[in-house]
Amino acid sequence: MTDFVNENLSLNSDLELPLVQSVAEPLVAILLCTYNGERFLADQLDSLEAQTHQNWVLMVSDDGSKDSTLDILLKYQSKWPQGKMIIRNGPQKGFCQNFLSLACDSEIKADYYAFCDQDDVWLPEKLAVAVQTITSNQNIYVPFIYCGRTTYVTEQLKPCGISPLFVFPPSFRNALVQSIAGGNTMVFNLAAKLLIEKAGPLNVPSHDWWVYQLISGAEGDVFYDPVPYLLYRQHDGALVGGNNSFSAKMERVKMLWQGRFQDWNTQNIVALKEVKHLLVKNYQEILKIFETLRSARLMDRFRLIEVCGLYRQTRRGTFSLFLAILLKKI
Repeated sequence: MTDFVNENLSLNSDLELPLVQSVAEPLVAILLCTYNGERFLADQLDSLEAQTHQNWVLMVSDDGSKDSTLDILLKYQSKWPQGKMIIRNGPQKGFCQNFLSLACDSEIKADYYAFCDQDDVWLPEKLAVAVQTITSNQNIYVPFIYCGRTTYVTEQLKPCGISPLFVFPPSFRNALVQSIAGGNTMVFNLAAKLLIEKAGPLNVPSHDWWVYQLISGAEGDVFYDPVPYLLYRQHDGALVGGNNSFSAKMERVKMLWQGRFQDWNTQNIVALKEVKHLLVKNYQEILKIFETLRSARLMDRFRLIEVCGLYRQTRRGTFSLFLAILLKKI
């Protein structure tokens, strides 16, 4: 496993994560990435401690924090049982690579895995609901991801909205042009973890969008929960925020016009082509058509999007998709 920040950050650097065979509840490895998160980290750690599903271990990858983040982590590590929290150095290549460094680590062993942001608050039932949903619906040999909505809150945790309710089925055709849920809601099974490991830490814009593309492209199962179990802080320091406000919508229009989505799609396509052997044959063909339509003549672009069957989850999203095609910004 990657070196720890220093010898004192882990109570036992040779510690092997406990396995779940001898206990009633499945083991969940919570994958937390931190970077200068001192303002809200304690709230998140308290919410993890309050989970009704208690069989979990916290794997923390700190990306070079300069504030008191590590001090806060050490404080909680010292009061929790031995092995409950393990802290290590992140790759310092941004939040996406930090999360992928954890998700792709074959030495992190558990039954289920959950991405965790440093400034959210989990409702007590979050892990329990996700684990129950997966265990009730999964084929253990098929990648399965649970994700869902979030409640937007202010820095003081006052509700200020809710993420969009998506009703169309999750699929690779949707994943190519839209990320439907934040990584902070994602819990996945061992089969999904092994698939992510096989793909490796590729250069992609966002770990959650990438995981949605990869799992759906391999014909894994994606479950979208319409009930939120997470308080998602909206503040200037957030790397990624909600998209319900007028200013957020205008910012996305600006990003579309500037070609940001086009750049992200290019990154995703390059990554998907690198691991196309992990995708089912039909979706390999869809990916090829999607790449072709991006540079095709206008008349051909609209025909090819119909052949691909691409779709987004809302009318506004579908309009944005066609606008991007019209402007050749996809």
